[in-house]
Amino acid sequence: MADILTPALGESVTEATIGKWTKKAGDPVKKDEVLVELETDKVSLEVVAPADGVLAEIKFADGETVTPGAVLGVVSEGAAAAAAPAAAPAAKAEAAPAPAAAPAAAPEAASAAASGGAVAINVPTMGESVAEGSMGTWLKKSGDTVVKDELLVEIETDKVAVEVSAPAAGVLTILADAGDSVTPGQQIGSIAASGAAAAPAPAAAPANAGSAQVSADAPHLSPAVQRVVTENALDPKAIAATGPKGNITKGDALAAINAAPAAAPAAAPKAAAPAAPRADQPREERVKMTRLRQTIARRLKESQNTAAQLTTFNEVDMTNVMALRAQYKEVFEKRHGVKLGFMSFFTKAVVQALHEIPAVNAEIDGTDIIYKNHYDIGVAVGTDKGLVVPVLRDADTLTLAGIEKGIGALGKAARDGALTLDQLQGGTFTITNGGTYGSLMSTPILNSPQSGILGMHNIVQRPMAVNGEVLIRPMMYLALSYDHRIVDGKEAVTFLVRVKELLEDPARALLDL
Repeated sequence: MADILTPALGESVTEATIGKWTKKAGDPVKKDEVLVELETDKVSLEVVAPADGVLAEIKFADGETVTPGAVLGVVSEGAAAAAAPAAAPAAKAEAAPAPAAAPAAAPEAASAAASGGAVAINVPTMGESVAEGSMGTWLKKSGDTVVKDELLVEIETDKVAVEVSAPAAGVLTILADAGDSVTPGQQIGSIAASGAAAAPAPAAAPANAGSAQVSADAPHLSPAVQRVVTENALDPKAIAATGPKGNITKGDALAAINAAPAAAPAAAPKAAAPAAPRADQPREERVKMTRLRQTIARRLKESQNTAAQLTTFNEVDMTNVMALRAQYKEVFEKRHGVKLGFMSFFTKAVVQALHEIPAVNAEIDGTDIIYKNHYDIGVAVGTDKGLVVPVLRDADTLTLAGIEKGIGALGKAARDGALTLDQLQGGTFTITNGGTYGSLMSTPILNSPQSGILGMHNIVQRPMAVNGEVLIRPMMYLALSYDHRIVDGKEAVTFLVRVKELLEDPARALLDL
């Protein structure tokens, strides 16, 4: 007997509602088959069968409320397996004219399984509360030769992307296609580790051996780089790598594309011919949204629908911060091994302002207000796949160097698709910097359930009146979006003015003034 348990429902979620059971009591089930969906106020979770067998009992009906760890039902293990032998004789009798075929196949499969000739490729654990993901595009096809640890496919969840690599060298067989929904532990492919499957290839097509050799020697490529390389028929070996570990970045691949036309000027006149601009592509293209993009869209809209959002603006004179940064940036980098940017100054100013205006660091949970006595700052990062907000933990305990190192590491992990779920949860306040893309002003949307988000923008030289004189100053607009249900206008304006004061006179933060 195996219990079907309610999984952990996520941070601050204490109960869920039973959706619809996909099976009824007495039905046979397979391990990892989806049995029921649980709905919470934040996410929907699928619960799968813990083992092969028969769904012996359903303890909670559709619409009932359950808590984490509650037993939803029971699977009688082995019942399905017991039914199989009973059916076997009938099948054997019906297939009497050719009885030798089935027995021959069975020992062969048993022998392969026993010898370990095929290594299963399973969906890895995708993190707490993540019950399924969507298959991305396979970088290899069935029958291709792969090497151990070679990247094969990326699985997208509603929070992170998980890379799946080859567990062994051999010949690939694909069991789950691009776009299919998969669950943790599900087999999505296998690798024939023995040389038997690959042996005929050199004799039939000698060119394949060279292809396999290129695959084995090819550098490891991230999915984003792989797409650029594949779509533009680039040779990875010919691309100059500038990544921190000698890896090829997306910028390296794009640079290789731009360099290609310069090597063949003779082709320029033909390319300049007045051909139809859309001859090789449709006027429209429909592409399914990734799970990450779907989640971004859903959460942003939920935030707008739930919170009473309002934005207040101010502007900050960046003269003193820029002067301080210019004076110490070289010494700072030599001492700490990281560049001194603006984010550390803004983070310090935000943390101090949150100390003074605790409502901006709080959140609403039902009819309660939860005041946070820790300062975990979310930093919005734009990636090829969408916006993610990794969290810098305990920012109030970090130095400027610690903040810069922490933000740098989170940004790199975000761009490489290596963020963990823990790094994306539990933030108390968020900072987003649209200025890196040239934004002059915006109204950022709250990162629910947080009550505040600070928007940084482009630094622009503008004429300002200073002590009766018109001076050219580097100015930045600041925007604070806040939840008016918990933060009053006075508190929001006071918070933003405090951030402005700490940035215009950085010594205040050092002296705690």
